[in-house]
Amino acid sequence: MGQLRIIGGTARGLHIQSVPGDTTRPITDRVKEALFNIIGPDIIDADFLDLFGGTGSVGIEALSRGARSAIFVDLNSKPIATIRANLETTHLAMKAKVVQADSFRFLAAAHSSAFDYIYIAPPQYQQLWIRALQAVDQNTALLSPDAWVIVQIHPIELADVELTHLEEFDRRKYGSTVLLFYQNREE
Repeated sequence: MGQLRIIGGTARGLHIQSVPGDTTRPITDRVKEALFNIIGPDIIDADFLDLFGGTGSVGIEALSRGARSAIFVDLNSKPIATIRANLETTHLAMKAKVVQADSFRFLAAAHSSAFDYIYIAPPQYQQLWIRALQAVDQNTALLSPDAWVIVQIHPIELADVELTHLEEFDRRKYGSTVLLFYQNREE
């Protein structure tokens, strides 16, 4: 894995730290570039939730490209320290909140505002993405009216998920990464 960097916006070209050890799997530049090409200018003034934050690379990219705010949630202290350091490096800490918490508890809690994007990239091969997606589906107060929920998984993790409020509207595969896109069902 090469050095991680921010590829667009105000922090473009800045290198960020990886989480020590092998507990996280940072998104590749190719997948991140594709993701933000899909989101496009809608990221501007958006509120972004980066669950299972890891390095914070995706949320920081969102902030760099004009998101209004980002909340990063991770359970473990190494990713939390890495996210904080990366926010300082990119000068984006003032638009961010870093929360050391269990992602499922965070999703179940009440929040004062909704998110425009929720990015779910949990540890691989544990089907945690399904639990997280279902938790969002059960707490739609987390979502602004046109919100997207985006899941990053390995292709072997693909599965059908029973959802009440959300529906998949797009799916993209980039090598060993699949991005799944969900939004509220049309009533």
